[in-house]
Formats: sequence, C-alpha cells, structure tokens
Amino acid sequence: MSARPLLNRRLDGLGTTIFAEMSALAVRTGAINLGQGFPDTDGPAEVREAAVRALREGRGNQYPPGPGVPELRTAISEHQLRFHGMEFDPDTEVLVTAGATEAIAATMLALLEPGDEVIALEPYYDSYTATIVMAGATRVPVTLRAPSFRPDLDELRDAVTPRTRLLLLNSPHNPTGMVLAPEELTAIAELAVERDLLVVTDEVYEHLVFDGHHIPLASLPGMRERTVTISSAGKTFSFTGWKVGWVTGTPELVGAVRTAKQFLTYVSAGPFQYAVAEALRLPDSYFTGLREDLRAKRDLLAAGLAEAGFGVHHTSGTYFITTDIAPLGEKDGVAFCLALPERCGVVAVPNAVFHDDKEAGRTQVRFAFCKRPEVLSDAVARLRSLAS
Repeated sequence: MSARPLLNRRLDGLGTTIFAEMSALAVRTGAINLGQGFPDTDGPAEVREAAVRALREGRGNQYPPGPGVPELRTAISEHQLRFHGMEFDPDTEVLVTAGATEAIAATMLALLEPGDEVIALEPYYDSYTATIVMAGATRVPVTLRAPSFRPDLDELRDAVTPRTRLLLLNSPHNPTGMVLAPEELTAIAELAVERDLLVVTDEVYEHLVFDGHHIPLASLPGMRERTVTISSAGKTFSFTGWKVGWVTGTPELVGAVRTAKQFLTYVSAGPFQYAVAEALRLPDSYFTGLREDLRAKRDLLAAGLAEAGFGVHHTSGTYFITTDIAPLGEKDGVAFCLALPERCGVVAVPNAVFHDDKEAGRTQVRFAFCKRPEVLSDAVARLRSLAS
C-alpha cells in the first residue's frame, strides 16, 4: 500500500508565500525590505500600553470568548457606525479573528462548496488563492490592467456563470493601490443582487485612502444581507504582529463564518483584543495623521522610483506602489526581484505571483512605503544605481 501524499493535491503548487521568501532574502542579504507590507515603527504608545495593562490585569491571558471579547466587538460596532454609518449588533453580527487572513480563510471555508466559482480581481493577495483552493472551489480572475487598474465591469459581468457563488473584492486594492469608485461599487452591487451572489470584501486598508473616500460595499442597497466585510487592526494601527481582525455581516453569515473559525484558531490575541478596542476609539486626528503621514511617504518613494527609471503607477490607497520595470530594459519581474538585493540592496515583490495571467503582471513590481522616511530615502539612493 502506498503512503498517502504528504501534500493534498489541491494545495500542490502553492508553496511558501512570496512574502516569506522575499523577507527571508532581505535578512540573508541585509537588504532594505520594501517587499512585505509591515511598518518599521510601532503604532501609538497608548495602544501598546493598553495591551501591557491588559496583561498585568489578567484580561485575556486565558481563552477569550470565541466570538471575541465583548469590549472589542462593541468597539468594532461603534467603528462601523462612526466611519461608515452602518449598524451591527456586537453580539450577533461581529466576529473577531486572528487577523484578516483567518477571516478570509474561515469565510471561504464557511460559504463555499466544492465546484463553486469565486470571481476575484487579479492581481490578488496570495491567501485568496490558497483559501479558495482549500474550500474546493475554483477562482475566476477578472484582471486589473495597467495603467489605471480599474475593473472592466463588462468582463466582470461576463465572468458570472450558473456556478458562481461569490465575488471576492479588495478595495483599497493590494497590490495596485486602486480604490473602487462609487459608480463601480454601484454596478457591482447591482450585479450581485441581480445574480443573487454573495460578496466578501477585504477592507483592511479602509483608513489608508489618499484619493477619494472608502465606501463599504455592504452600505449599498441590497448588499448588507449578502456581504461579509473583513478588516483588521494591523494596517490601521501599525501592530501587524498582533493579528487582530474581524468580520461583520448578518447573523446568518457571521454565524456560518464563526462555525468554521472555531476549528481554525478557536481564539487568539486575548490581551491585544482589549488594546484594539481602545485603539478603535482614538480621535479622528489619529486616523487623519496616519493617512497624511503615509501620503508623504508614498510621494517620497514614487518620486525616487521615477528618478531611478521605473514606470510608476499612481496609487490611491494601501501601503504599496506598483511599478513597471520595462523602462529599465527588464522583462521579468520575478527574475528582477530575485536579483535586486544583490544589485542594489533593496527587496521588492513581483506582481506576477499574484496573477493567473502571468503576462499581465510580468514587468510589474510592488514596493511598500510604510517605512521611516530615512529608510525610503536610503532605498531610493540605492535604486538610482539601476539608472546609471
């Protein structure tokens, strides 16, 4: 009798995430890591001290409640009302997760059956690919193409088939920085209602919008009852290691996700949940200051990349700038990123790994600008060698 395969065939080919690979390359070479999207400074001191206080007071040191501590669920509910005008019952319509990554996994496992189709905007975050595969479903890409990276709404409509179960959307969009416009959101909502589709929205960059405003799809007519909204504290408060995320939706949808989630981590981040509850209640000045700080960093890096010879695509949100390496005479983003640390001491991520259509992203490379200004300036100085 032959041994069972060590890796489920559904997962074959997924391998290690590109973020782990490129961050390990940064450590090995001593390069500046502009690949993985994490800040190089901690978030607000008062939020960090709230976590310390929770630890000392014994809050969260043992298993917290499965749906999340009441204080955080209430704070999430207040946040959705404060910023988006949406009311959610903290007891039945809010679920705390181990970051947005677990929220995505639990949602896919809860809502999909083998054979279902999921339409996603590509390039897409790599966990989307993995979790759709784990659920036994099939991803159907709708490609965002340079230079605008706006969705082709006719292509999106044509992608819907009788097997389509779910639309998976990310806005602000990683890695392109595209933010869905009101008219695009309206068209997507109308399509979802017309075809009776579920929608999952990844909104972890909701407070990092530099042009326009973030509008949750769930706030549009007919969408609350069919939308699972996902967000997290990591990007907004610069504590990515805490892994505190959440899901909001109707009791039926959140209940389904909770059923799957309880068999993944069960619970996590007990003391940090209390700290994030306090973070969500920070004054408006904090959220405005975060956005303006990152806007300045975006502009600093974009100008430096253009000076170094990259084609620089405008980013309206997130931590990231997508560039084109073709003006540098390069043809393959993966090969370029693997060689870049040795060439000039900087790490970036190739967008092609986020595509099914590899040609669409072959010469696109993503840089993260959520770093200290002096680090970005150093990286820009190193990258200028590419133009010489």
